[in-house]
Amino acid sequence: MTSADEQRDALLRFDQLEDGGLHEIEARLEGNDAESLIVLREGDAVRAWLNVCPHAGRRLDWAPGRFLKDKQGRLVCAVHGATFELQGGECIAGPCRGAALRTIPVVVEDGLVRVVRT
Repeated sequence: MTSADEQRDALLRFDQLEDGGLHEIEARLEGNDAESLIVLREGDAVRAWLNVCPHAGRRLDWAPGRFLKDKQGRLVCAVHGATFELQGGECIAGPCRGAALRTIPVVVEDGLVRVVRT
């Protein structure tokens, strides 16, 4: 159930997400400009972040929708090597250590991944 002040815009179907995979999705978050998001599925859970490294403000993918992961499955910025854990998006190594990716609230409803906007 959603409040009257909350909107939930569909991003994609849940079954389109590979379990454990990182996916890039364009979404309108604020205003009319589309933003690039990183979406991660782990089992039944889905998390999303703005696709912007807090160090230099650049996209994290090395090519559109293509992300680097280290051997432990952590996200690595293709530009300066910042490494992010994927529970909360915190940078654990590299030039922005201690900073975090901007979380985008998402839910799964009726088989769709939706961004929650208030």
